[in-house]
Amino acid sequence: EDGRHIVPQDDINEVIYQNALKHENVVRLKGGDPFVFGRGGEEALYLYERGIEFEVIPGITSAISAPAYAGIPVTHRGVSVSFRVVTGHESPNKKESQIPWETFKTDDTIVFLMGLHNLPKISKKLVEIGKPLSYPCAVISRGTTVHQSVVVGTLGDIVEKTKDVPTPALIVVGKVVELREQLKWFGENV
Repeated sequence: EDGRHIVPQDDINEVIYQNALKHENVVRLKGGDPFVFGRGGEEALYLYERGIEFEVIPGITSAISAPAYAGIPVTHRGVSVSFRVVTGHESPNKKESQIPWETFKTDDTIVFLMGLHNLPKISKKLVEIGKPLSYPCAVISRGTTVHQSVVVGTLGDIVEKTKDVPTPALIVVGKVVELREQLKWFGENV
């Protein structure tokens, strides 16, 4: 419910493997796309290393579906010619960030997955690289569901506006957020 995993990934890998040994077909159902921060690659590699055949069926990542349901296109002619999908939650075991902050100086859309708890850091880093406090952003909680909520703000006020927003949530940063007012079509609007 709160967006956190309660079973360690190593345990999930082993459960999939053990079931593959016992059964002809095993399905590991994931939300979104298993190869976009879904650890599907880790799970498939675990099986490959143990001689287990597998098949991957792609899904639609929340990095695209949630903004679409919120009325925010990740690209739009004349506004954003590309978008990036970035983890908003790096491993605490890393000594330094692997996020290429300096490359985010363009007006291209940035979608941070799993980043709600790190939103203060994300906003601060984007301002430090030159984005203005007035730069548009949105937080989409529980996207594509009947419980979806969307909070629109700027890098300067989004942290305060989202204090009580539940996870799972993603963050969209970019001028495409300004199109939401005309393009919103689904659910309740915050």
